[in-house]
Amino acid sequence: MTESGQADTPRILVVDDDPRLLESVRNLLELQSFTVETAPGGGSAIEILRRAPPDLLLLDLSMPDLDGRDVLRFMQATELNVPVVVISGNTSVDDVAGALRDGASDYLKKPYQPDELLATVRNALHKKELEDANRNMRARLERSERLHRLIVNNSPDIVFILDRKGRFRFVNSRVHELLGYSRQDLLDTRVLDVVEADDQEKAEYFFEQAGRSHAHIRSVELALKPREMARTRRYFEVAVWPTAASDDSGEALIYGTARDITDRKESEAFINFQAYHDLLTRLPNRALFRDRVDVAIAHAQRHGHALAVMFIDLNRFKVINDSLGHTIGDRLLQAVAQRLLGCIRKGDTLSRFGGDEFTLLLPDISDQHAAVQVAEKILESLNTPFHLGGDHELYVGASIGIAIYPEAGDTLEALIRHADIAMYREKNTGKNGIRVFAPEMHGNTPHRLQLEQDLRRALEREEFHVLYQPQVDGETGQLLGVEALIRWDHPDRGVLGPAEFIPVAEDTRLIVDLDRATLRSALSDIRAAHQCSPDLRLAVNLSPVLIERDDFVDGVLGLLLETGFPAELLEIEITESLLISDAHDTVAKLNRLSDAGVQIAVDDFGTGYSSLSYLQKLPVHTLKIDRSFTHTLCTEGEACIVNAIISMARGLKMNIVAEGVETPPQQDYLRRLGCPMMQGFLFGHPAPLAELLQQESAFGRQVARS
Repeated sequence: MTESGQADTPRILVVDDDPRLLESVRNLLELQSFTVETAPGGGSAIEILRRAPPDLLLLDLSMPDLDGRDVLRFMQATELNVPVVVISGNTSVDDVAGALRDGASDYLKKPYQPDELLATVRNALHKKELEDANRNMRARLERSERLHRLIVNNSPDIVFILDRKGRFRFVNSRVHELLGYSRQDLLDTRVLDVVEADDQEKAEYFFEQAGRSHAHIRSVELALKPREMARTRRYFEVAVWPTAASDDSGEALIYGTARDITDRKESEAFINFQAYHDLLTRLPNRALFRDRVDVAIAHAQRHGHALAVMFIDLNRFKVINDSLGHTIGDRLLQAVAQRLLGCIRKGDTLSRFGGDEFTLLLPDISDQHAAVQVAEKILESLNTPFHLGGDHELYVGASIGIAIYPEAGDTLEALIRHADIAMYREKNTGKNGIRVFAPEMHGNTPHRLQLEQDLRRALEREEFHVLYQPQVDGETGQLLGVEALIRWDHPDRGVLGPAEFIPVAEDTRLIVDLDRATLRSALSDIRAAHQCSPDLRLAVNLSPVLIERDDFVDGVLGLLLETGFPAELLEIEITESLLISDAHDTVAKLNRLSDAGVQIAVDDFGTGYSSLSYLQKLPVHTLKIDRSFTHTLCTEGEACIVNAIISMARGLKMNIVAEGVETPPQQDYLRRLGCPMMQGFLFGHPAPLAELLQQESAFGRQVARS
C-alpha cells in the first residue's frame, strides 16, 4: 500500500539478453499498468535483486555472462522470496526440470502469445499475493499465540483446562507459586485431588455442573491443598467460563481460572472475629455475651432452669496499670483471662466487658449455691501471684456480683444491671468478695451516687480542664494535630481521668453538657494556636449520648461559627458501638457534618462491632487503631491484625492513626507498614496546649533518633 492508501502497482523485472524482446515485453506489461524494470543479463539482474527485489521476475535461461540458472541459484542462496517465470527457447526436459528445481515457479516457451504471457504473469502475481497473505496470517497467529502464552503464564490467577472427567489438560505456571505444584504434577490429575477435604462435596457438585452447557460464568469459593503440608491453607475463587472448545477427539473442555482470595478471607475472618471478641484477651466481647445471655434466657424459660450472670471487677488493677505501664497491664489482663477460663465449664461464657471488668454467664445451674461455688473458685485462682517477667510479683483480687434468673430479673438488661449493682456493693467494702443481688440493692451504689452529685457540682464550678496529646507524622515527626482529653480537678480525690467519671456522666446524661463544654474549650484553644500553627488539627471524642440528640449537628456547627474554627481541621471521634446501630438519623447527622467539612473518625477501631458494610455506609474518614493492637505489634501472629486494618483503610481511602505508640520498635514497625499518623506516650503525654507547642520540635528529633 502507498502512503495515500492506494494499492501499489506490481513491479516486474524482465531479464533477457535480447533488447528487442525486452522492449516488447516492457511495452506489453506497461499497457497493463505494471511497473517494469529490465536487465540485459544475469549480472545486472543480480544487482537489481540485491538492491530492490521485485514482485515478479521474468527470466531468460540462456545469457552470455551469467545465465538464468545462476540467477536462480543466487536467489536460493540469499533466500529471496520472489516468484520466477522462466521465458526461454530451451524446451528440453532437463532445462525445464532444472529451472523448476532451482526455484522457478513457471516456465513459458519462446515464442509466446501476448495473452499467454499476461495470463502467466497474473497467475504468478496472484499466487504470490496468496502466499504473502498466508505467510502474514501465520506470523500474526504466531505472535498472537506467543502473546497468549505470555499473558496466561504471567496471569496473577491460576488458569486451567479440564476434560469432562475433571482432569487437568492444561495449567499455567502460576500454580507453582501459589500451591507449590509443577505443571507436570497436575496434568491428568483430577481437580478434586487438590481440593481440601471439607470442600470436596461442594467442589464435586460445582465441577459436575460446570461440565454441562451454560451461558454464564460460574464461580465458587474453594480451599485448595498446597503440595507441601507445611504451607498454610489457601482460598480461591474458582470460575469456569462458557466455551465451545474441544480437544482433537472432539471432547468438550472446561476452561477456568482460580483467583487467590486468601488475604480477603483472612481479613473477613478478622472482621468477623473482632465483631464478637475482645482482641486483647481473645474472649467474647459485649455483643457476643449479650447474644449468649439471650439464648440462655430463652432456653431457661422453656425448660424451667436457672442461670447466673456474674460481674467480675478486678481490684488493684488500676494501681498496677498506672505504675508499671499499659504493656504490663495488658499482659496482666491476658493472664487473668486464662485463669478465669480455667475455672468455668465448657458451656459457660466468659467475656471482657471493658477495662478490667469481666462478665460470666453460667447457663443451666441448679441453684444460687452453684454460682457462688464458681465465684469462690475464681477468687481462689486469683490469690496466686502473677509473674509476668522481671522482678514483679503482681497480686490482684476481684469483687464479684451475681444475678440469678429469674429472681434477679428475666431480661438481659435486668440481669446485667443487677449483677453490676451487686458487684459495686461488694467493691465498696474494700475487700475481695462475692455478693448475690437482692431486691433491696436497687438503685445506685453509694459511691456512684456520690460521684453523680460531685459531677453535677463540677459542671457548675467548671472543675474540668482539657489536655492535649500530639498526633504526629509517622515519617517526619511533624506535629499534625492534637486529641483533646478531659480531666476533672476533683476537690477531694485530685485529678481524675475520664474512665472514672465518663460512665457515670453517660448514665446520668450529664455527658451532654460535659462534651459540649470540652468541645467549646478545645475549639477556642486550637483556634488561638492557629496564629503560629495554622494547619493544626483537632480531634475530639464525643459520646453517643450527645450524637443521638436532635440538636447535635446544629450545636457543633454553631460552636464552629462562634469560635471561627475551620470545619476541615476538626475531627469528631465516634465509637464503634454507634456504627452498629446504623440508625438513619445518625447517618444523616454524620453526613451533614461531613458535608460541612468536618472529618469523622472511628475511635479504638477493632475492639467492638465494626464491619466493612458500616464503614462504607457512614462518612468515615479516619480509623484509629486501638492501642491494644499497637502494644502487641511485635508479637508473633498479632502483626497481621494491624496489617489488615491498614490495608482495609487504604482500600476504603481512609486515613489511619495508630494510638498507644510507646516504644521506638512500635514506631518503626508502623512506619514500615506505611501508617501515616501516630499518637502515644513516645511523642508526649497529655499536656496543656502551650507546653505541647513548645515541645513541637522534639517530635521530629524523636523520629530522627529512631
